[in-house]
Amino acid sequence: MSRIAYYRVSTGDQSIEAQRKALGGGFDREFADEGVSGGSLAAARPGFSQLLEYVREGDTVCVYAIDRLGRDALDVQSTVRGLIEAGVTLDVRGLGTIGRGVGELIVAVLAQIADMERQRIRERCEDGRERAKQALQETGKTHRGKAGLGRPKAANPGEVVEWRKANEASIAATAAHFGLSEATVKRYARAA
Repeated sequence: MSRIAYYRVSTGDQSIEAQRKALGGGFDREFADEGVSGGSLAAARPGFSQLLEYVREGDTVCVYAIDRLGRDALDVQSTVRGLIEAGVTLDVRGLGTIGRGVGELIVAVLAQIADMERQRIRERCEDGRERAKQALQETGKTHRGKAGLGRPKAANPGEVVEWRKANEASIAATAAHFGLSEATVKRYARAA
């Protein structure tokens, strides 16, 4: 009977360390998905998929919050039900162990809340994009003062390409000089 931890963060610049600290230690195994959206199905995530292959009857899977399993209500409910039917205990920080009956009902409600939050996030993003587009048309700058939509360029592409040519530099040397990734330098070179 193993105690297993599962952690998930949605973006690459987030860390699972806060979840790890909150759950404490003493786990036999830990699985994580870093930079993986909760909108993706749990079984399709690399870390959770490995957890499903590893977990056995009598094991306990510990998660920081129900939304770490996902933000799609039906997928979360299906995942929890699958674990319970396999004889696995699910322990959610602050809720305790989830079992059949009342535990499944609680999961269903919390999964619906996570799903609603995902919809709200999507609506807020759409609203922000629309406001940015409108402001850009009206003033030449977005509502946040940027000159265009999307992420700002890490460097001036023309300057990077010119420097590389002038110095007959490799992609790696150019990337190091400008503090860019090699992929960015390649992208700038293709666009030139």
